[in-house]
Amino acid sequence: MLAALLPLAATLAAPESALEREIVTELNFARQHPRDYAGRLREYRRYFRGKIVQYPAKPEGLRTAEGVAAVDEAIAFLERQPPVPPLSPARLLAQAAGAHVAEQGPRGATGHFSKNGDDPRDRVRRHGGGDYVAETITYGPPSAVEVVRQLIVDDDVPNRGHRRTVFAAEMRFVGIGCGPHKTYRVMCVAEFARKPDGRR
Repeated sequence: MLAALLPLAATLAAPESALEREIVTELNFARQHPRDYAGRLREYRRYFRGKIVQYPAKPEGLRTAEGVAAVDEAIAFLERQPPVPPLSPARLLAQAAGAHVAEQGPRGATGHFSKNGDDPRDRVRRHGGGDYVAETITYGPPSAVEVVRQLIVDDDVPNRGHRRTVFAAEMRFVGIGCGPHKTYRVMCVAEFARKPDGRR
């Protein structure tokens, strides 16, 4: 039995940095308590002036594309959203996420494709995993609260794909990689999967 458990244990691990750990915690709060998270967004909504939001962590203001419309839509979504199981951190997924940060950050690049054309599935496979993964990326938000809020509000993303990924019940594992970015100062990549190695 112990031998059978070792491969799984080897794929599960706490995230490396405090920010990465906090992002997992914040994601799980939102997934398990969507209505409570809606309350946080109602508080955040108070800081909008038109399409500019000035909250305590961003007193200089941040321009959004949709203003409160995206926040209101996210609140309505969260009020309807049932709780879903928490995500467990997975080492292999985090390695793939970190590799994308290491490749993009120094160049100031953005997007889901590496310079060599690799997509998220390619990166996970390169680390020995499968191809059943979904990736989210934030550029700029320096805290877990801001990272997860950006994914859930999903301003200027018509299909709200990041939000749907965060609340996908089938996704049970996540790997987070954060690091410096030449243009946006910080970037965070999250690889979501059904299994800790990204296999089906």
